[in-house]
Amino acid sequence: MDLNNAISKLFLSDDESWFKHANPWSVWSRFATLPFIVLSIWSRVWIGWYCLIPIVILAFWTWINPTLFSKPQNYNSWGSKAVLGERLFIKRKQAPIPDGHLSVIRILNVLQFLGGAVLVCGLWRLDISLTFHGVAYIYLTKMWFLDRMVWLYESSNSA
Repeated sequence: MDLNNAISKLFLSDDESWFKHANPWSVWSRFATLPFIVLSIWSRVWIGWYCLIPIVILAFWTWINPTLFSKPQNYNSWGSKAVLGERLFIKRKQAPIPDGHLSVIRILNVLQFLGGAVLVCGLWRLDISLTFHGVAYIYLTKMWFLDRMVWLYESSNSA
């Protein structure tokens, strides 16, 4: 089992969870969590170990979010298509996806990882510039990744 599958199983254990997570409220409420996580980690300066309280709450939110919302009435929104495209990507062993998508997705995953490294460095050093750059890099590459997932979903449904 690869890393993507392991993470997917942790957050979205079955097909029903994927369809619920395709609700735009689920997509965007989860997407908006990163700044709160960053603020919670940064708050260690002000509140010490109590920063673990919001961190644990946000980790729980990230984990439970995909199952809280009902399935949307349709899957026409950009966020819904992004989630369903990601589902196709995760299941690429059962139904292969075009190589063009795969190479771009790998590059975007590396860029997201590098953005995460910048963010962690900024949080560790309490460097506001590195922290903001890390968040910006993560969001930019995540949006690009999600856009690629929409493209993958739409191209698979038009075939």
